[in-house]
Amino acid sequence: MSQTTGKVRWTIQDVAALPDNEWIRYEIIDGELFVTRSPHHKHQHVIGCIFSVLNTWSLESGLGEPSIMPGLIFSDSDNVAPDVVWVSYERLAQIQDEAGHFRGAPELVVEVLSPGKANEDRDRLAKLKLYSVQGVQEYWIVDRITQRIEVYRRDNAQLKLVNTLLINDVITSPLLPNFVCEVARLFVSRG
Repeated sequence: MSQTTGKVRWTIQDVAALPDNEWIRYEIIDGELFVTRSPHHKHQHVIGCIFSVLNTWSLESGLGEPSIMPGLIFSDSDNVAPDVVWVSYERLAQIQDEAGHFRGAPELVVEVLSPGKANEDRDRLAKLKLYSVQGVQEYWIVDRITQRIEVYRRDNAQLKLVNTLLINDVITSPLLPNFVCEVARLFVSRG
């Protein structure tokens, strides 16, 4: 479901000139254009579950807020829209521009994998590298098919895999004091 261009180096201005389509998402990583169709509704459901638990914790803690698919504009050639992010209020004041886009790294980024090798490679390789270079503190790669979460945390200026959580595990984070969530809760669906 994803296609990439050849050796053309894309910028934010190039993407702005492309036709608007609510069913297509454009992202640029190191000047490479990624075009992705709107994901499966179960993908969106998992995103909603993740947002919901982060939002509930955020309302209780008062420390920050989650966002669904915010624009992360790191440079003219690095512009992505992760599925969910969480940012502290302190950091939000530093990185949010007048248009509501983030011009820096939020503390936590979450990507829900879409099926297909190209999609998985984008999240596991290209985005992992981008988020690592840009200073993201924690990165969750969520696989809705296998119902597991890979947790990467910053160590020596690099995001490194620290845990792979399965359906019966719980997820916690040093970024989110007293946050505890059963992994199974993120994959609840009746359909």
